[in-house]
Amino acid sequence: MASLLHDFLAPDSIAIIGASADPTKRGFKAMTGLLKGGYAGTIYPINPNADEIMGIKAYGSVTALPTAADMALICTPAHTVPFLLEQCGEIGIKGAIILASGFGEVDKAGAKLEQEVLSVAQQAGVRLVGPNTSGFFNLHKQVNLLALDNVQAGDIGIISQSGNILLALALEAESNGHIGFSVYVGPGNQADVGFADYLEYLGEETNTRVATFYVEGFKDGRRFLEVARETSRHKPVVVYKSGSTEAGQKAASSHTGSLAGSYQMTVDLLRQVGVNVVENSDEILPVAEGLSLLQQANGKKIAVLADGGGQATIASDRIAEAGMELADLNDTTRHALRNVLFPQASLTNPIDVAGSTDANPGLLAECMAILSNDDNVDIVFLVGMFGGYGIRFAEELRQDELSCANAIISLAGMTDKPLVIYSLYAHVNPEPLKQLRKAGLPVYDSIEHAVKIMEALSERGAYIQQSPDIGQTTAVPVMPECQQLFTQACLHNRDLFEFEAKSLLRYYGVDLPRELVIRQDNDITTAVDSFGETPLALKVVSKDILHKSDAGGVRLNVCGDKAIRQARLDILDSCRRYSADAAIEGVLVTPMARKGVEVIIGMSRDPIFGPVLMFGLGGIFVEILKDVAFRAIPLSHSDARSMIDQLKAQKIMAGARGEAAVDKEALVKLLLTVSAIVVAHPEISELDLNPVIAYDDGYSVVDARIIVDNTIKY
Repeated sequence: MASLLHDFLAPDSIAIIGASADPTKRGFKAMTGLLKGGYAGTIYPINPNADEIMGIKAYGSVTALPTAADMALICTPAHTVPFLLEQCGEIGIKGAIILASGFGEVDKAGAKLEQEVLSVAQQAGVRLVGPNTSGFFNLHKQVNLLALDNVQAGDIGIISQSGNILLALALEAESNGHIGFSVYVGPGNQADVGFADYLEYLGEETNTRVATFYVEGFKDGRRFLEVARETSRHKPVVVYKSGSTEAGQKAASSHTGSLAGSYQMTVDLLRQVGVNVVENSDEILPVAEGLSLLQQANGKKIAVLADGGGQATIASDRIAEAGMELADLNDTTRHALRNVLFPQASLTNPIDVAGSTDANPGLLAECMAILSNDDNVDIVFLVGMFGGYGIRFAEELRQDELSCANAIISLAGMTDKPLVIYSLYAHVNPEPLKQLRKAGLPVYDSIEHAVKIMEALSERGAYIQQSPDIGQTTAVPVMPECQQLFTQACLHNRDLFEFEAKSLLRYYGVDLPRELVIRQDNDITTAVDSFGETPLALKVVSKDILHKSDAGGVRLNVCGDKAIRQARLDILDSCRRYSADAAIEGVLVTPMARKGVEVIIGMSRDPIFGPVLMFGLGGIFVEILKDVAFRAIPLSHSDARSMIDQLKAQKIMAGARGEAAVDKEALVKLLLTVSAIVVAHPEISELDLNPVIAYDDGYSVVDARIIVDNTIKY
């Protein structure tokens, strides 16, 4: 289904409400931008105090127009907007851009006005951009309502919550002279049209090859993820997310709750659906350009071809830091390189030509062709002074470099492997580099930016190449026994007890050790008969004591009748001193888990992104080390596996100091089961399995906590 935004973001006619001949007014800038940009459509200036503006017939009101415009730009104060939207709807204008501020971003009165504006627009059938938007352009339609000078039409679409960020990108593009834009929209307060709508639009917009977003805050992050999952498979999506979200941390009562809502969570969720996230603002335009030109790479193995050792070393460092690797060149490649380079050239990646190209820069194209034919190479990265040989060494080398540039361009047309160029002469922009850029090859003046582009290309390629299960999730039927657990909890306004949480997991196939609850002295005899001399863990069961260790409600390595009795008494005494009014259900008894790797599995319902699963290094250090990964629920098998592989503690997972490697597939299955349980039971507000002890042959869920949404009525 085509985005409804096409109806007015590629307008053949525009009504400028508040058009003006006063250079200080927004209505003047909009008119100027259209006329200077050569807009070929119809302009309807609307101003009750003018017969014409800038030589164009003006109208006294919206309803005085001879026909409905495709779009209205409202440049008048906030209080006038509701009435004007009614008029737009009356004559059939389908979309309006509201520049005015003074709405929800200001105060409660502004928020009330914003709701009124939205209500009027919905009744009138008018879609809204804004309010409080910086504006809009569609350069392929010569629509430049911002009156920005020297922006050229291209294929990068920009949605930015900051007008100054757009201005910075426009100035950067003007400075380098070879980057152009398709569409820009400032979403403003997103009273109606939001980020997901803009992504859907840019995904379909034919002049846009990459959709780029500067985001301060999502309103409906869940829908953005859904749209991005599909869009990013056929068109790159780049996001720079500023700041971090605090909404998900409010009233957090578990490890998962306190770690959710973070910047890292947002980044993980975006990457889950194929979005390329940039972490520094100066990377936005370079990464967008690189993805626009090259789209994707089929892997992360890089061949570095350099004419200087220092830059080769820097490139190698940055490649490793980005999680990519230097390709292991095959013997055929090394033999071919040996035949064209000086004997002193280094043929171990990174390749240092060691002066071989000083008098013959054309060899660089030949070497790039050799490297691109190596099956172990996914990207070829040329590093050094190409484009500057004729400047640095001899004038006659200029023609050799031009011939070399043509050879590189020909090579790019014959290989599906990205060719990326860093040149220390890029800022000078000599003719060989101009030729490369004109032909659609990326040339950068920063090794760091070039590596970021390669990282983005490989990330996107990996997303597209994911196993066919992408988006396919596991579902489980809701079991009556499990539903009863939540019914009882909600009726008594409490969360699930630990033993109930474990029962829930057990019903859905999670492997858990046996346990029982001691409520009276007779139960101790049952425990001794059941567990014998097995070392036991004893934990208080109370709806009023969430963090059991803090209350002294845990005893470990307890063996035998006498020890169990004493441990139970100690727990009860400690907990009563901790909270005299706490209602104590009993003491849970379960065998001690054997030694292994402690991990955490958690879930919380983020107010922006919905249910989110967390996996990480567990135990007492989870909030200190924060080696965790997040994914939106429901998970696919690929999602679950990638969560495990994302952790920095891979050496621990692989078996440090002679320990056996953990059973990752068992953890994947557990993650998928937890995801399915959360989908089946919307009553679950938060969930923590911490720790889960991972072994080489499975796992043990040591502690389980499920916090219930008691607003659900039965």
